[in-house]
Amino acid sequence: MKRLYLQIYATLLAVLAVFALAWSAIWSAAMAPHEARMFEGIARVAAQALPPADAPAEAFAPALREIGDALLADVALFDAAGALVAAAGTPLSGEELARARAGELHGHAAYWMRFALPDGRELVARHAYQHGHWVEIGGMAALLAALVALGAYPLVRRLTRRLERLRARVEALGAGDLGARVDVEGRDEVAALARSFNGAAARIERLVEAQRTLLAGVSHELRTPLARIRVAAELATDGARPELAAEIERSVAELDEGIGELLLASRLDAQPLLAQSEPVDLLALAAEEAARTGAQVRGEPLSVAGDARMLRRLVRNLLENACRHGDASCVEIAVAREGGRSLVRVDDCGPGVPDAERERIFEPFYRPAASQETAGLGLGLALVRRIARHHGGDARCLARPGGGTRFEVVL
Repeated sequence: MKRLYLQIYATLLAVLAVFALAWSAIWSAAMAPHEARMFEGIARVAAQALPPADAPAEAFAPALREIGDALLADVALFDAAGALVAAAGTPLSGEELARARAGELHGHAAYWMRFALPDGRELVARHAYQHGHWVEIGGMAALLAALVALGAYPLVRRLTRRLERLRARVEALGAGDLGARVDVEGRDEVAALARSFNGAAARIERLVEAQRTLLAGVSHELRTPLARIRVAAELATDGARPELAAEIERSVAELDEGIGELLLASRLDAQPLLAQSEPVDLLALAAEEAARTGAQVRGEPLSVAGDARMLRRLVRNLLENACRHGDASCVEIAVAREGGRSLVRVDDCGPGVPDAERERIFEPFYRPAASQETAGLGLGLALVRRIARHHGGDARCLARPGGGTRFEVVL
């Protein structure tokens, strides 16, 4: 935003500078005829104040001094043939006289005026600048630029502050604050943008809230009949067909687990930041989950700050995925500290994951072709990555040395 502020500020100053130059050129062109008439008038007045051309040379000095005092200039009088008749003040050099009579007006240190008298004589006047022509012009230009810059600053800053506030609210919405809104100030394009943002944010909030309500309602409505199905299955089989009861129980448990994963995925999407954080012993958590699957555990006691329930779900999903696609007896989970970060590594000796699918398996509901017949909704690894990112880390899939798959989670 600072770059935008500087661009707007520089553009405004450049426009004002171009306007000033253009106005100066227009003013000079418009004033040229008036300046010529003014010089003609001064020439007539000077001719009346000067003695006749045939007067003696000493008679011109008092009149020239009077004219020089009136014009605040050094003056010199020339006859019709171009010969110097008399002068008053500091004498003009030959070069200055030549430049003045050639029509030049501005020099480095003086301003020249040339008046053609009605009787053919010429009067040349030189007004010396006190500090030099360019010094005076530069000083006035610097003063004008400073005044313009000071006047433009509050205008530009007011605009950019509103843009900065709008950007802050957009970032807040992106970070998960669905209630983020912008104060609408004025009636310009920035105000229209703020109104559009508020409308879009309100629609997003309503959609997300509707999704949450729908998921909560669906989860409740599904789990209630699942509980009834489990009870009915137990009563219907009554031990006569234990394999059927086990299949029903497995299917019900799978559905229940899928509902839980859907709800957790929805909560992670709606709440990008951790709602709570506490010290969690990763090695102890890994050992507890490994006991359920028969996996091997190694590592060192390691504590991280995070959500214990989410981290447990992360480890459980990794272990269940490894056991599902490989022999549980060769699944190993390791916990270590590497470079100031906490690392959870799970190895299996299954068929491995092709390079082209190592990123796709973290997508929700994606199931590789080789595992279409296995249980699950395809959310397990997607939840692993989301939970890792909620804890400031990430998850990746690698090839295990010696064959199989390795999953690494950095926290």
